[in-house]
Amino acid sequence: MRTYGGRQMRSGRRSGMAGLVTLLVFTWLIIGAVAAGQRHYYDSAPTNCASTGTIAVTIATGPLNYLGMNPKVGDCHVDIPQPSP
Repeated sequence: MRTYGGRQMRSGRRSGMAGLVTLLVFTWLIIGAVAAGQRHYYDSAPTNCASTGTIAVTIATGPLNYLGMNPKVGDCHVDIPQPSP
């Protein structure tokens, strides 16, 4: 056991939990990426921010895609800075 500031800590306990959380998040995102692929979102390059946003929210929702969620970004506006005259 290690001692930090008078406290005894077990080594490995935190890193094991962090590893589990990392594995769950990684698995969640992989499932979302597979769902986006099954919907053929990767077939062509995104032409606007709405198609890019749809891919991103599909990946972020992960397994919820298989429970009936079908997230889509309808319209988005990106302000493009104009060069100074």
